[in-house]
Amino acid sequence: MENVIIIGTGCAGWAAAIYNARADLKPLVLTGDQPGGQLTTTTEVENFPGFPEGVMGPDLMLKMQEQAQKFGTRVEYGVEATGITKEADGTFTIAAGSKSYQTKTVIIATGARPRHLGLPGEKELIGHGLTSCATCDGAFYRDVPVAVLGGGDSACEEASFLTKFASKVYLVHRRDELRASQIMADRALANPKIEPVWDTAVTEYRTDDKGEVRAIGVKNNKTGEESEIEVKCVFVAIGHIPNTKFLEGFIDLDEDGYAIQSPAGTAQTKVPGVFVCGDCSDHVYRQAITAAGDGCRASLDAERYLAEQE
Repeated sequence: MENVIIIGTGCAGWAAAIYNARADLKPLVLTGDQPGGQLTTTTEVENFPGFPEGVMGPDLMLKMQEQAQKFGTRVEYGVEATGITKEADGTFTIAAGSKSYQTKTVIIATGARPRHLGLPGEKELIGHGLTSCATCDGAFYRDVPVAVLGGGDSACEEASFLTKFASKVYLVHRRDELRASQIMADRALANPKIEPVWDTAVTEYRTDDKGEVRAIGVKNNKTGEESEIEVKCVFVAIGHIPNTKFLEGFIDLDEDGYAIQSPAGTAQTKVPGVFVCGDCSDHVYRQAITAAGDGCRASLDAERYLAEQE
């Protein structure tokens, strides 16, 4: 019987593991199919405190893992949870394929994955001119044209933020009007650096001889006309998908699938002994540092829960 099992890694999972391990709870981490989470798909990270020269995303994840293991965290690689049940005695069974695990508490840190268009070469271009986070990567694209794909609040917010750095921001949307809130749409469209590209779908990512994005191929949905827009980076802002499907019917999820913390302001869920942290429960900030802080909160809540059960 484990004291705590942490499902998922990334900043939230490893931060929770560090705190729980230092509390001598000997946490077990199930990594899932992407150890380290979304940061392992990024290149340089400049906004995580403590690294004035920046740090590569995979290196940051390895350092956090090493720190967690230094204090006694155990790791099982490639183990992906498929369901959780609560037993009569208040403990939990985690199903993971042919395996099962018993634990007194569960911390869910499964993250969220950005929606992409599904175009050829998309996965390989992540970190090479394709990203889903303007806050993370916008400063790398100073005085060059970029594109934002989407028409909601997130797309408008990303586009507005990018005008601090980019020479021009193309806001590419498949319809003839934004679906963002009026205030966000008005703010974006009033910015002289933002050029909306209406009724348009991206058909292709085009690269230079170094494999970096140099342009997007686009098609007008009304006229069928095809053309090219030269950009140095594409920011995809069409939403995220929280990795919570295996939790349906077990804890409360919102209409978009994000885990609901209850009561608000804690890492707890409606199921006592189950805690959530990081991007699987955060559809607002989605930053490495906020995920790490959320992991700390979940670990402390779990530690207090265990103390109360004794």
